[in-house]
Amino acid sequence: MDDASPSPATTLAEEALLGLLLPFWQLVIGAVVLVVILVSVGRLARRGRSRMSTALLVTAAAIAGLTVIGVLLQG
Repeated sequence: MDDASPSPATTLAEEALLGLLLPFWQLVIGAVVLVVILVSVGRLARRGRSRMSTALLVTAAAIAGLTVIGVLLQG
């Protein structure tokens, strides 16, 4: 018998620990993304109406493009 291989109980314990930590890290990443978005929107709003309009058009085009790509790759 090979003594170097981990027992199944150890493997399951490691997977359970990672399963508990994964939602926490997703929450941290989501919070950081939200803060960055709020800061950028604040800066953009202070720059004026013309920049805000351009940013909204670029964002809308990006969303539409990603949606089309997603639909094409799904089918």
